Amino acid sequence: MQGKISIIVDHRERYSGIAYLLAKMGAEVEEQQLAVGDYILSERMAVERKRATDFLDSIVKKRLFDQIGRLAAAYSKPVLIIEGEGLFSRNMNVRAIYGAMASIIADYGYSVVTTRDVEETASILYAMAGREQLKMKKEVALRGSKPFLSMKERQQYVIEGLPFISAVSAKKLLDYFGSVKRVINATEKELCEVDGIGKKKAKLIKEVIERKWEEQDSKSKDV
Repeated sequence: MQGKISIIVDHRERYSGIAYLLAKMGAEVEEQQLAVGDYILSERMAVERKRATDFLDSIVKKRLFDQIGRLAAAYSKPVLIIEGEGLFSRNMNVRAIYGAMASIIADYGYSVVTTRDVEETASILYAMAGREQLKMKKEVALRGSKPFLSMKERQQYVIEGLPFISAVSAKKLLDYFGSVKRVINATEKELCEVDGIGKKKAKLIKEVIERKWEEQDSKSKDV
C-alpha cells in the first residue's frame, strides 16, 4: 500500500502488543484515552476487540450491549473482533452465544471478525485501516460521524471525552451537576465531591479544560 496509515489506539490496549505490531507493519500509531472502542480506523469505522473469554464474561455480566451500543451510536461502521480460542469452551448455552452475535450484527449493524491471536488481529486492523484511508479516502477521527445520538447520549459523550472519564463516571458527573456546562465550570474541589473523582483526576480534568490551545504539536513541551 502506498501512503501512511494512521490508527488511534486506546491506552488500555497498550499491553496487548497490537500497537507494536501495527507500528512494525508501518502504521502511524497514536495512543489515546478513547470514550468508545479500542481502535479508531477512520471517521466512520471503529473496532471493539475482545478476547473470546472476555466476550463470554461480558455476556454473563450483562455489560456487552452497553459497550456495543455506544460504539454503534458513534460510528456508522462498527466492528467487533473476537480474538483467540475458548468461545465455546465454557458450560454456556451455544444458542445464547450465537444469539448475542446475531443481535450484534442484526440489531446494531456490526461486522464481526474472529481472529486466532494478536498477530492476526493486527493484520486485519491494518488491512481495514488501509482500505478506509487509502481506498475510501476517509479521515481518522476520534469522534465518529454517525449523527443519531439522543440529547442525553450527546451530553454523556461530551463528558466522556474528559481524561479518565468512563461512561459510568460521566453519568455520575451529569447526575451531580445537572448539565454539561456545570461540569465544565466546576472547580477541582467540586469535582472531587463526585464519587470516583479524586484529586488527581479532578486536577487533570481542569487542566484539559483550562489550558490554552496551542495549534502546533506541544508534546515535547509537556514531557
